[in-house]
This record gives sequence, structure tokens and C-alpha cells, in this order.
Amino acid sequence: MLKRIVSIIILISLFATQMSRADEGMWLPMLIQRLNEADMQKAGLKLSAEEIYSINNSSLKDAIVSFGGFCTGEMVSDQGLLFTNHHCGFDYVQNHSTEAHDYITNGFWAMNKSEELTNPGLTASFLIRMDDVTTRIKSMMIDTMSEPTRMDVFAKATKQLQEENSEKGRYRVDVKSFLQGNEFYMFVYEVFKDVRLVGAPPKAIGNYGADTDNWMWPRHTGDFSVFRVYMSPEGKPAEYSKDNIPYKPKHFLPISLAGVNKDDFTMILGYPGRTDRYRASAGVKMDIEQSNPAIVKIRTVKLDLMKKDMNSIDTVRIMYDAKYARVSNYWKYFIGATKGLKRMHVVDQKEAQEKDFNTWASTTVDLKQRYGNVTSNLSNAYIEMMKYNIAKVYFQEAIMGTEILPYAYSFSGLGKILENKDAKEEDLKNALTPLLKASADYFSEYSVNTDKKIVVGLLGLYSKDVSISQQSPYFIKLLNKHDGDMNKVADAIFKHSLFTNEASVNKFLAKPTLKMLIHDPAYKLITEIYTHYISTIRGNLKAQQNIIDKNMRLYVEGLRLMSPDKKFYPDANGTMRVSYGKVADYYPSDAVYYNYYTTMEGLMDKMDKSNDEFNLPDRMVDLYKKKDYGQYGQNGVLKIDFITTNDITGGNSGSPVINGKGELIGLAFDGNWEAMSGDIAYDPHYKRTICADIRYALWVIDKYAGAGYLLNELKIMH
Repeated sequence: MLKRIVSIIILISLFATQMSRADEGMWLPMLIQRLNEADMQKAGLKLSAEEIYSINNSSLKDAIVSFGGFCTGEMVSDQGLLFTNHHCGFDYVQNHSTEAHDYITNGFWAMNKSEELTNPGLTASFLIRMDDVTTRIKSMMIDTMSEPTRMDVFAKATKQLQEENSEKGRYRVDVKSFLQGNEFYMFVYEVFKDVRLVGAPPKAIGNYGADTDNWMWPRHTGDFSVFRVYMSPEGKPAEYSKDNIPYKPKHFLPISLAGVNKDDFTMILGYPGRTDRYRASAGVKMDIEQSNPAIVKIRTVKLDLMKKDMNSIDTVRIMYDAKYARVSNYWKYFIGATKGLKRMHVVDQKEAQEKDFNTWASTTVDLKQRYGNVTSNLSNAYIEMMKYNIAKVYFQEAIMGTEILPYAYSFSGLGKILENKDAKEEDLKNALTPLLKASADYFSEYSVNTDKKIVVGLLGLYSKDVSISQQSPYFIKLLNKHDGDMNKVADAIFKHSLFTNEASVNKFLAKPTLKMLIHDPAYKLITEIYTHYISTIRGNLKAQQNIIDKNMRLYVEGLRLMSPDKKFYPDANGTMRVSYGKVADYYPSDAVYYNYYTTMEGLMDKMDKSNDEFNLPDRMVDLYKKKDYGQYGQNGVLKIDFITTNDITGGNSGSPVINGKGELIGLAFDGNWEAMSGDIAYDPHYKRTICADIRYALWVIDKYAGAGYLLNELKIMH
């Protein structure tokens, strides 16, 4: 009976996926005209595909920015003004914060361009064009090539395309693999390097609800910040200079004050990071049983240790606020993802698809020869991978989750040069320069006492949870030397390592010696652990990954042949994508209903002065009492956030939510708890994108911050 119920659930899920295909998918903008234009216009789009993506004329794609390479932003004025999420700009707010100028707590607003703050290293990348280079690259490959050889061919082709299209370094050229190596596309970007902070609300607004509300709906978060892109007087990308002028985009987004209603068309353009929707059933099983629980366990320990010091020491709070948010974000994600994958029976769904694939592959001799062993090869490779997967997770999350160990390892390049008797003075200088530059930034956000506690906690987990046969022999010897006491191990490392403070690091860099480096206890430990990991763990994992890569390429190739009328979208890989859907409410569980928007009333209901996550600034409370919402309110109500069915993932943070007329109506900033499985399996019933209503952002800028002068730059549509 139970088996029959599960089968029914699978059939319903598969049917629902087919029925909801319009909302699923992150589509390449250059292919919209062929694949999506008619469906999008039927759903409510008033624009043509050419108005979304064009290389000859101004289009929406020219307003979309890859913000720092990890988020998305959008141009909203002809003076280079850029909107993105608060959590995307938070690192830069923190970098400028001190106890005397606590922009984290109080917010920051430049009242004119001269007060805007520079952010070395922050970039804004604009897509110039993308091209299909599949035929060219595939012509250089043959079926009998090994996976490493294919990667070498791909690297060679990429280098050629970069040389041909970068215009002597003017543009950055990326070449990416799609659909598990079945297609290849080239992306040409213009990268601007002078991006200044204009404004950010207090954390109490920009991260309202913090960990408690993260990934949850209903939400009341003003997750936005404001930057400005600058260019040289000649109109080119340039490093910061007082002579630089605001960037003039080819297109910027007009802003709608009309708001959203249920079932309104919504479109999101942005740079989603990574999805793995074609992942084999055995790979999903490995995630559920091994990877996700291990990551959650390690991060729980790390977060608890960080939070304890942040709560008791104000300087640590300022230094670690952004770090904590990054660790916490995906700690909660992996909890939700595991829950969602189980609830949706994703392993069963994928096994059913693989069974259908095998049935199809057995219909002819040729198909059986090419595809007959694909799913069994995948299953066997993951079984082998699971023997080493825990050691991999603990290396990445526990060993590299400390600060002193990965920082010490960043000196390994210098170590190789010091070891090389034939190294030139120029080689040494090139190795020292970035280390000297990084030193001040690293220690400005480093608490040696906090890190020491984290080392004890995370290395303790490594010693207990990783098979002793897969642990570094040097680590085992070190632990035994100190009677199995991780506190004593940490004492020995932190007492004698030069990597505990900026002064000792700079003194070493002024006169570096190989002897001092290789005998440093932190450097010695990380190099020994890393060397062991490479020699005994990564090699075995890589061998299985090569098998997976080859068979996934064949699997997706076969799926496309098996269903020739189906539109297949590629996994997200950090390149520009378009998703479309609608504003929609939902029922998260039995007898529970979630409306599609939240309001100031709900925000105030959550307020709790005793809880930092829900403690609003007094000025916000005063403004609420006056109900002075101006042009941003609607019938005496100020809406905060809303939800849509758009398909997004990490990297889409800060993406513009655009209505059918091409106007900005909000900023995407989160997914919802019930659909955390989204990177592996789209949930057509529960999937929602949480968006900050642009009217709330403008109200905060105007009424709360008093920076209404910025609105004069915007093109506001009533």
C-alpha cells in the first residue's frame, strides 16, 4: 500500500512539473525569441524578445549588472545609480564601519556624490554579448577522449576565443559549458572597477528578521542597498580616481509605483549561481544521507562559537557580522534542502526518470550501445564517491572553515618560490605584493581568540567524524602528542604561529625565509593536511567525477533525443538568465494560507525591542505612527515584500523584478523554506521568490533616510 501511495505522489509531481513548466527554468536571453517569447507574451509580457536582449540596440540586458561576481544589480538612472540587495552590499558597509561610525547599526547615506565611499576590488560587469560556440568547440573533441583531455581541449578553445574577442584586454571573455557539456557559449563583458557605496539602511531594516526569518515567508525585510558605478572621463572602465565620472548605461530601468496584484506577470533577469537539476538519483541520495547533514553539523558548531563572541564583544560583532551571515545563510539552506528533497521524493522521481530512460535506450541496438550503461555507471560512481565524500566535506567545511589555516595556506605560493633556488627576484616580488596588500584587510576582520575557539571546535569534529584511515597522519600524530586534547593543540598553534597578528606577518614578509615558514605550526598543519587530502582523497573523488561527467553528458544528450519536443533549459552557472512567472499566494501546509504581500502592520507586529533580529529603529516606529507613506503607500497601506513564482537561485540576489512593461517593481532577495530543494528539483507547487517591494525601498530612502535627492535621478512611473 505504501509503495502504491509513493508511486501516486511521483506521478502527481511529474504531472505538476509538466503543467507548471512556464514558471520553471532559467533561460539564456539570446534564445528567448526562439524558445520563450510567445509563452511570455501570452503570460503578460508587453515587450519583444529584442527589447529584452539585443546586441545592436539598447535592451533590458544592458541594465543588468553582475555585482562583484556574486550578486546581481540593476541600473536605475542615467548617472550610474545601481540598486542591489542589502546583503549583497553588506561586506562593504561593514568594511567602512567602526565603533565610532557604526554604519551596520545606523545605516549610511551619502547626501551628495562627494560623500560616496570607495570599495577597492568591487566590480560591476555588463554583458556586451553572448555567442553560441558549440560547433567550434565540439569540432575539436571526439567521443573517445578522456575527460581530462576534453578539459584540455576546452581550455585551449577558451584561450583562443579570449584572444580573438577581448580586444586587447578591453573586455573579459568567459566560455561556459551548458547542458552537461553538450553546448558551449561565450560571454563578453565590460568590467567597471570604480563602484561606490551611496546608501544602505540600518541592518534592522535591511536584515529585519535575520536568522529567524531567513528563507521564510511572510517576510518584512528591506533588503536593498544603493551604489554608483563610475567610469573614466573618456567613458571607459577605470580604477578609482577623483576625476572619474558617473557611468552612463545604455539602458536603465524605469520604476513603477503602481505596485503588484495577484497573477501579475513578473520577469527576473540576473546572474544565478549554480543549480544541478539533472543530477542523478544516486547523487541526490548522497546529498541527503551524507553531504547536507555533515555541512549542517559543522556550521552549527561554527555559528554557535561566533555568535557567543559577537554577543559579548562589540568589536567582534562588527568584524564578524558579514561572516556570520554568509555561514548562516547556507547552514539554514541545507537544512531546508534536505527536508524538501525528502518531502518531494526526489530520489524516487529521478529513479523513475532513469527507468524510463533505460526503457527508451533499449529500443534499438545503437541506442543500447551508446546509452545502455549510463545510469548504472552513474550509480556505481556515486557509490564509490560516498566512500570519500565525508572526508571531502570535512576538509572543505571544517579544516578550511577555520581562518588561520586557509590564511596560512595562502602563503604556499611564496613557499614554493623560497624553496626554488633558481627563483628570480621579480618572482619573489610578485608573490609578496598580494600578500602585503591582503594583510591589512584580513586582520581588520580577524579575532584571534574567536578563531582559536573555532579551530578547537572544527578540528575536534574532523578528528571524531572522519575515518581515521582518511585523516592526515600528521594531524593524528599532533593530536596524540597533546594527549588527544584539542585545546592543547590549538594552544601550541596559536602560541607559536606568525599568522595570529598583522605585525608578525608584515615582519615576516619584510624578510621572508623558507625555514621560518615551513616550521610555522599553522602552515605546517595545513600543508600536511592538504597534501594528504590531495594524495588520498581528491584523486579517488576525481576519478569518479570523470565517470560522472562523461555519463551525465550522455544522459542529458539521451534525454533530449528521447523528448525532442520538450524545451530543455541549462543549469545555472553564473551567466545571465531570464525567468518568468507571476505574483502568487500559496498554502504552505494544511489549513495555512500565505498572502502574496506583507505590510508595515505585519512588520510592527513582529517588532521586539529585546530581540536584535526584530528591533526597529525609533525613527521607523515614529514614521509608522504618523502613517506618512506619501506616494509609496496604497489606500493607507505601505507594502513591504511580495512573492512570485519565478525560478531563481543564489547569485540572483539583487536581481530586478520587472513587470510586463519593463518597469522595476522589486528586488529579488530570497527563496522560500518550503522549496529549498530548488537547486536540484524545482517544486511547482511551493516554489516562490521573495522580493522587496520597490516602493518600500523608495520610502526608506526618502522618508526614513532623508536622501530623497536620489529620487530626482530615477524615472518614476505612476
